[in-house]
Amino acid sequence: MQQPFFSADQETRQWTTFLHLSLLAGVLVPGAGFVLPIVLWQLKKNELPGVDAHGKVVTNWVISSLIYGAISGMLIFVLIGLPLLGILAVLGLIFPIIGAIKANNGELWVYPLSIRFFS
Repeated sequence: MQQPFFSADQETRQWTTFLHLSLLAGVLVPGAGFVLPIVLWQLKKNELPGVDAHGKVVTNWVISSLIYGAISGMLIFVLIGLPLLGILAVLGLIFPIIGAIKANNGELWVYPLSIRFFS
């Protein structure tokens, strides 16, 4: 499926790229990967076209990954939760990188497996 394309200037592409990469801040500072993208989105969504759409995509992934993590955590007791947490961790590294590359190219990439709370 072809993903939506948005016309963006250099500054908008940079901010949307940062927005996706800010999810990786949680690797260095626990919790920052959940808070920083939402803060960046709220700061720039009215200033730059395209940031709002990317912010919604990233926030949907943040909420979805928290839900998936909670479910996986509960499933640890039946021995399937640990592999699911591992898969979620890998996706949490790969999806933001793909999203950032697409954003830098002026594309809006919706994360697979992401529940659409904001559209």
